[in-house]
Parts: sequence; C-alpha cells; structure tokens
Amino acid sequence: MANRQRALTPEDFKHIYDNFKAPVSRFDCGRHCAPLNGGDPVCCSTDNAVPIVEKAEWKLLKARTDLWHIYKPTDAQGKKIVRETPSSCAAIECKGAKFCERDNRTLACRAFPFFPYIAKDGHVAGLSVYWTFEDRCWVISNLNVVSKAFINECLDVHSYLFSRDREEFETMRDHSAQMRRVFTRWNRPILILTREGAVIKDRPRGRGLAPATEADLRPRGAYVSERAYKKAVADEEERRTRLRRRGGKAA
Repeated sequence: MANRQRALTPEDFKHIYDNFKAPVSRFDCGRHCAPLNGGDPVCCSTDNAVPIVEKAEWKLLKARTDLWHIYKPTDAQGKKIVRETPSSCAAIECKGAKFCERDNRTLACRAFPFFPYIAKDGHVAGLSVYWTFEDRCWVISNLNVVSKAFINECLDVHSYLFSRDREEFETMRDHSAQMRRVFTRWNRPILILTREGAVIKDRPRGRGLAPATEADLRPRGAYVSERAYKKAVADEEERRTRLRRRGGKAA
C-alpha cells in the first residue's frame, strides 16, 4: 500500500466543510425514510450508520462544537464497528437529528448515501451509493432528485482529499471493487451519477459503462410502491410497539 503523502490536518477538513455545503436535493428526503426508522432519518441514527472520521476531522469538530461525542456501542454489531475502526480514525455519534448543526456535519454525513465510485480502470466515474441502505434510503430510489451542485461539490472535495492522502483513494477504490463483486453476483448494474447530472451504469462482468435505462432506475425496498411504503411504515410502528411493551430498545 502506498505511503501517505502527508498527514491530514484539521485545516484540510475545514476546507472540505467550506466547499461542501450543497444539500442532496431541494427535497427533504428525511421525511420519507424517518417513518421507517422511529422518526429519525436513516442517516442520522447510529442504529443504521456510525460515522467514522479521520482523527484530524475529529479534532476540528471538537474545536467547533459540542454536537459530537465518541460512539459507545451497546450491541455486538456496534462493538464490531469500533473494533474494526482503523487507529487513524474514530467512531463518533451526534446528539441526534433534532440538534443537527449543518455547518458541523461530518464529511460522511454530508455525502451520505453517496461515495466516489472508482471504475476498474482507476478513474472516478461519478458518485454511487452505499447499497446496503437501498431498502431504507429514499434518495437511492430517486436519483433524479440529486442536484448537480451536490454531485460536483462531493466529487471536488473527495478529489482534494485524494490528493492529500493516497489511502483515502485506495479505500474508495477497494470499496468500488467490492461493489462490483456484489453486483456481479446479483447480476445488477451499478448506478453512477456523473458531474453532468446524468445517470450511467457499470454493467456486471466487466462489460463497462453505459447510459442507465428507466428499468435500471426502478425503486427498491419500501419505495417500490405507495402500498409497499405504507406497509413498511405500519410494520415498523408495530415492531416498535411490541418492543416498548416488552421494555426493550426500539432500535
């Protein structure tokens, strides 16, 4: 693995925060996923995703706000996340969606559910999604609402990050390769948002990039239909009611 070009600094992340402020879209996508997650957006709960930050980013956040604290796991999955967090990083947690300070969101929060997708030939093709959230994250089923401003700012700050730390690029390259393996098993194309706002696809089994079709963009999970969504919301409410009656945690 290549050595770091230099250690990342809090100033690097301040640059990223200053240049990545565009919302995913003009729609409040959290309104759609929150009913499936106990009232909080999927991306704002460590029950779903634990932000992992570079220690330089953590140092910046501590100097700016008291919004964040070190994540303290309460279950086996959480303990596994902490155990597998690299020594150069920290797993953190915020006070919750209702206390959000938009200027003090982590890079992971700003980009969710997207990451820079690196094609097999090594170039950054655009933004793809963390596919494990497609059953719950509304925007993954509605890529047409994602703004070009968001796409370009997200890609620009990651390019900045890659130029300062080769390991960040390698992490995204490896994640992209893992996605290709998973989607090849599923015989599904990987959807990618380009800087122009177009949706293209990386076809399975190395068949390369091509424009996405309407069929490729069909919704997933609870968002396949209004009926499916209402059922998923009702099922979630019933599950949480049962847990409360038993005195358990509605996670």
